[in-house]
Amino acid sequence: MNEGLLFWGMGLLAAGLLLVVLEVFVPSGGLIAIAAIGCAVGGVVCLFRYGTTWGIVGVAAVLVLGPMAAGFALRVWPHTPMGRKVFGERSAEEVEAERLAAIKERERLAALYGAEGVVLTDLRPVGLVEIGGKRYEALSESTFVGAGARVRVTVVEGNQLKVRAIG
Repeated sequence: MNEGLLFWGMGLLAAGLLLVVLEVFVPSGGLIAIAAIGCAVGGVVCLFRYGTTWGIVGVAAVLVLGPMAAGFALRVWPHTPMGRKVFGERSAEEVEAERLAAIKERERLAALYGAEGVVLTDLRPVGLVEIGGKRYEALSESTFVGAGARVRVTVVEGNQLKVRAIG
């Protein structure tokens, strides 16, 4: 028998498995997967030409190792740069920028402590107030404050302002 067919068959099967895994990391639109299928089919054909027993072993290897490699690839894929883009996960830079923006917003709201403003919509107990020419959603410490009343910021908790009517 021709030992070259055995080596070619095994080599093509191994190349097919490696190409399946490579498809996860290299976005090719499925071209690498098609090449992997071609390698697997070529490897099985070479093994059948070498011997029926080797051909059956090759088919079994494709049927067992192929899904295992695909499962591994699918488990790893969401953690690749391409997988993160597909699933919409934010990059570390975006997360850090969002964190810094939130800190800046909290500091800006904390600076409003003690500031006075005017109620724009009735606070029942939540409504809009205007402080320093800007609108904010605020929570009244009492049950109701009518529109037009003057208020003072008494508490800043996170992104929420609590106000109390003045006089």
